[in-house]
Amino acid sequence: MKQYTHIFFDLDHTIWDFDKNAEEALHELYVLHRLHDIGLTSADAFIETYTKNNHQLWREYHVGNITKETLRAARFKQTFLDLGVHPDVIPNGFEDAYVKLCPTKTNLFPNAHETLAYLQSKYTLHLISNGFKESQDIKIGNTGIGKYFTHVIISEIVGANKPDKAIFEYAINLAGVKREECLMIGDSLEADVLGALNFGMDAIYFNPFNAPKPDEVPVQIMDLKELTLLL
Repeated sequence: MKQYTHIFFDLDHTIWDFDKNAEEALHELYVLHRLHDIGLTSADAFIETYTKNNHQLWREYHVGNITKETLRAARFKQTFLDLGVHPDVIPNGFEDAYVKLCPTKTNLFPNAHETLAYLQSKYTLHLISNGFKESQDIKIGNTGIGKYFTHVIISEIVGANKPDKAIFEYAINLAGVKREECLMIGDSLEADVLGALNFGMDAIYFNPFNAPKPDEVPVQIMDLKELTLLL
């Protein structure tokens, strides 16, 4: 691979294991909010339905079809409704409780710290995240990964989400570097990989679950440690 000077990482689903952390938080909230008493007899079914709805809503958010407020208002309400819970008994404050608890979880993808330490010795590292600032700050602080990154670029602060070229333009200007010297690494084909490629920045697709890879995506990895062999 060609010589890079700056590497940009996505955070959620790439370094911070969003689904694993959400599962832990939701198992706790299932008990605290007594969801069994309103007819939800399986925490796993609740988590599975939430995960499907949340992923779909985030896809809509990435491309600007919905707002942060809409995403947060819809994901649990839709999950409860999908599972047959009457609107009158949907727990009040469930979304707020989740937003407070989930970011405190600290599960990272395997080999995250080792890989980031290795890359930091050779490159300048940055984060570009479509996540919300208050949550991302907690995630970064609690997991101790902030030390690896020179800049943390949050889409809602910039006013543009990946895959919008504007956020990549902002990122390279902040770093003071040309796009040809940069590499983007992330799990979202649309937001991270194709967003970067369309901007003119090279990209690596983080694909830990071995989803189908489109032909236009040149490089993929299934474990972060693979980056130590490529870079």
